[in-house]
Amino acid sequence: MCAKRCTDLDSFMQGVADRNPGEPEFHQAVREVAADVIPWMQDRPRYQEAQILERMAEPDRVVSFRVCWADDAGNIRANRGFRVQNNNAIGPYKGGLRFHPSVNQSILKFLAFEQTFKNSLTGLPMGGGKGGANFNPKGKSDGEVMRFCQSFMTELFRHVGDDTDVPAGDIGVGAREIGYMFGQYKRITNQFTGVLTGKGLEYGGSVMRPEATGYGAVYFLENMLHTRDQAIEGKSVAISGSGNVATFAAEKVLHRGGKVLTLSDSGGFVHDPDGIDEEKLAWIKELKGVRRGRISEYAERFPSASFHDKARPWSVPCDLALPCATQNEISAEDAKSLLANGCVAVSEGANMPTEIAGVDVFLEAKILFGPSKAANAGGVAMSGLEMSQNSARRALQPDELRRLLREIMDGIHARCHEAGRQDDGFCNYVRGANIAGFKKVADAMLAFGVV
Repeated sequence: MCAKRCTDLDSFMQGVADRNPGEPEFHQAVREVAADVIPWMQDRPRYQEAQILERMAEPDRVVSFRVCWADDAGNIRANRGFRVQNNNAIGPYKGGLRFHPSVNQSILKFLAFEQTFKNSLTGLPMGGGKGGANFNPKGKSDGEVMRFCQSFMTELFRHVGDDTDVPAGDIGVGAREIGYMFGQYKRITNQFTGVLTGKGLEYGGSVMRPEATGYGAVYFLENMLHTRDQAIEGKSVAISGSGNVATFAAEKVLHRGGKVLTLSDSGGFVHDPDGIDEEKLAWIKELKGVRRGRISEYAERFPSASFHDKARPWSVPCDLALPCATQNEISAEDAKSLLANGCVAVSEGANMPTEIAGVDVFLEAKILFGPSKAANAGGVAMSGLEMSQNSARRALQPDELRRLLREIMDGIHARCHEAGRQDDGFCNYVRGANIAGFKKVADAMLAFGVV
């Protein structure tokens, strides 16, 4: 049976590779899901007969377009924009926009595929999509960013809508960029609708959106620890990143009595053995959010810390790890280093930050490992609540949003735990997330027939 399953997986992935040449990130995302779903489908022939997994691995559509804009010197620039609409079986396409030089079709297809299952796990009616451009907002003036965003939305607007596709922010796309794009959408369509999430509070945004992904990753971590009668209190935590996800994950760890040791950016990481407390964290938020500085400045400001150039924090001894930076930041060697230094649980705050080989290391060691499609879902869950607010023309209050976020993350954990629990008592959360997320979308696709 094992040999047959391996053959089925290899045969399936060969077909994916043949149809999508030169897209390794997309292949990675599909294989990670297929490895769990194909064995699960062996006793459920209706999914195989309807070619459900094959259909999920083929996006509904991929839109690519030119984005022309003028810089402050009057030079004409051209970038490439994308929107990948992967699957809308359970609701409008939903997923972020990423502005970064690394953006390409493979990365966005990988993220849109992953988003489909993540959104399914929330229990909210949202399909999966992702988009962005190979534009780098770093070092650009507000005027340059505005002109790019307006040009980007001038093409994108025809492909999105509050009941069609509702983008949000991602790397390189924050409140400033969302504001410029929403303003252009409103200008073109003469409509005030919830076409984007992550908006400012003044025009329909959610008061809890900045905190949601980081808080959600910690809630999921906390739920995993509770299955082993453990808690975050008293434990040391390594965190990567220094944007919203990382800083609010750190904030919630502090609320739970944990000790935050590290934060990072693309230049390297800082290690503070004394711990990054609330006062230091507030300084980092001001550094990154207002001054747009580099994390290396932390070591200059606080003598207890050291800066490690062009390195990641996974060599630092810790009890818990929260990768909150970007995809594929934990290799197999990094995973082994974390285990050797005493790490007992990992909750992914970024989108697929652990390479498949690293995931295998964690699962073989049977530590608690929360995959991004589950642990990282707090942000899109809050976006879903923002969509509901916009449709109802009302604003939910912070206490209600915190309660709803906690309930959604508890529900995600429960679904993953039920589907991933093994006979020996170990819970394979990767398998649980993949199967639970797949089944809801698959059942909807079966209900629609061949479309």
